[in-house]
Amino acid sequence: MGQRRGHSRRDYRRVNRRKQRNRRLMLFGLVLMGIIFAAGVIKIVTGRIEDARLDKLQAQVTQENGSFIGAPPFEVNLLDVNEYSRPGIPLKKIKGIVVHYTANPGSTAAENRNYFEGLKDSHETKVSSHFVIGIEGEIVQCIPSSEIAYASNSRNDDTLSIECCHKDETGEFTEATYDSLVKLVGWLCYRFGLESSDVIRHYDVTEKICPKYFVDQPDAWEQFKKDVDGQIQAVAEEVKAADSKTE
Repeated sequence: MGQRRGHSRRDYRRVNRRKQRNRRLMLFGLVLMGIIFAAGVIKIVTGRIEDARLDKLQAQVTQENGSFIGAPPFEVNLLDVNEYSRPGIPLKKIKGIVVHYTANPGSTAAENRNYFEGLKDSHETKVSSHFVIGIEGEIVQCIPSSEIAYASNSRNDDTLSIECCHKDETGEFTEATYDSLVKLVGWLCYRFGLESSDVIRHYDVTEKICPKYFVDQPDAWEQFKKDVDGQIQAVAEEVKAADSKTE
């Protein structure tokens, strides 16, 4: 009889421990489900906030760039505001456009843009550009035209800057890069009431060999400015034609 009672107590304790373990497992499962659910909600909310931020930035850039009639296709991928590449300082009056080259053969527009973005963490230097044009002719806007970029030294406060990618050490642009540069500069000149004489090389500010090919080949630079003149006229005609359709 005493032995049976001993077994009963042990059985009871075993059953009780099993119930407690099951309750703990159930509680753990509920907590885990709660954490997963909360993480999902946070991800959705964060995603919506980010979408709203990007929509706001796109609207801001669209307003600043004005009409896109005559503009080449370009991606708006603005840098985060930071003291190393996008200080957020207003650019009150645009008096010129400065052409640069990346001095990093084979790199893409996205890679150069991401390098600028990474400076907020690396603190390596202070540098950036309003636009970057890639080897395939792709254009990325990094900074709004209403803010300064760290690109052109003493002309940062009154110019827009364009960095151009290139394949090799000569610094010569591919046909696609050149074509996009002409179209972008022509549109920006029309947009901000500039002439080809307002388009300069980084070299013309500091005598730095940049953009290298246009410094080494001054005739090519003069031809580029003539091509910009033609593009300004082409944009003006495109805008005129669009306006006539709305009248």
